[in-house]
Order: sequence, then C-alpha cells, then structure tokens
Amino acid sequence: TKFKMPENFKSLMDNQVVGPSTEDLTESDFPVQSFRPKVQMPFKRLPGQNPRKVEVERRRRQYLTFDIAELLASKGIDSNQLMPRHYDPENMPPIEETKDSVFPIYLPLQIFDNDEFDCRTPEEWISLGLEPGSSDRKPVPGKALLPTDDVLGHEDPKSQELIYEWIDVGVLDYDKETDLYLVHKTDKKGLVRDEEGRPILNGGITPEG
Repeated sequence: TKFKMPENFKSLMDNQVVGPSTEDLTESDFPVQSFRPKVQMPFKRLPGQNPRKVEVERRRRQYLTFDIAELLASKGIDSNQLMPRHYDPENMPPIEETKDSVFPIYLPLQIFDNDEFDCRTPEEWISLGLEPGSSDRKPVPGKALLPTDDVLGHEDPKSQELIYEWIDVGVLDYDKETDLYLVHKTDKKGLVRDEEGRPILNGGITPEG
C-alpha cells in the first residue's frame, strides 16, 4: 500500500507549498517558439563563438525591450496620423499646427510597405503557431495599428472620430491573394479567446467550417 497513489494526489501537491517557485505560472495562448527570433548561425559552434541558444536568448530579450510606438514617437511620428481619414475641408487645421503640411494624409500605409528585409515570409510567421506533435495551429503574437473603437472601426475605418493605437494581437491567418493578415485583439490577460472564452485555433475555422 505504500506505493499506491491517492486519487487526490494533484490537490495534495498543490496544497503543499514550501516556498517561492521558479515555475512559470502565466497562462498564454501563444506557442513558446513564436517568441524565438530567427538567427542566422550554424548549429555547430566554432571556437570563440557564442552558442546558438545563447544568441537566440539574447536577441529575444533585446526584442522584448523594443516598443514600436516608442520607436516611432522618438522619430517624431504620431501613430494616430498614420491612417488616412476622410477629407474634411471645413475642419482643416491652420498651417502653423500642421508643421508646413498643407495636404492631409490620404495614401494607405501598405503602399509604403517594404518586405525586402523581413527575416521570415508570411507563411513562416503563421507556421510558428504549430507546436510539435499537435495539428492545431495557435495564434502568433504581434502588434497591429487598430482603432480603439471596434464598432465604429468596422463601420467606417477612415472616420475622423477614430483613434488608432498599436494594440497587442494574435495573428490567426494570412491571405496570400490580398496580402492581408487576420488578427484578433488580446484580452486583459493577453489571451486570444472567442466570445465563449475558448482559445481561437486554426484561424478561427471550426470543424463545421
């Protein structure tokens, strides 16, 4: 009987708290590998070089310190002004306030998009959601310039009343024909869940289609 495990073994272990633990108890809907940066290094370390795992961890921590909103603000760029709005000649600001910019922003941001220096293709980014041994594809973490008002943002994305901010999202899918990503805003806990609180997998496509 000494080797017989009690039925409530897990609850007994949970109640047996000795002290602080290094275990990561944070819940996440993103795979671990989706946070790992791409490193162009040989797997076999040469004498005098850092191991590949060390370089990956260094870059991961370095990239986590970056914030795209702060980087743009340091260059004098207002993220809210990146999205074109409806032309309103009655509410045109004076030249003194527009910093010598007479014409409003009217070109979409994707015209200036350049993917020549991207370290991964869109298909590679999406494939980061696949965990080894699982057929379900989880969302990939990212940031998107989205309106804070979801209702008005869907009805009229170019409304003058909208405020655009960089928001944490989970990338669910990618459309090769339109070159657009399908994203979902994370909740307060940083999770990507549907209206019923279930994790969104495989781009939100259910077995029923």
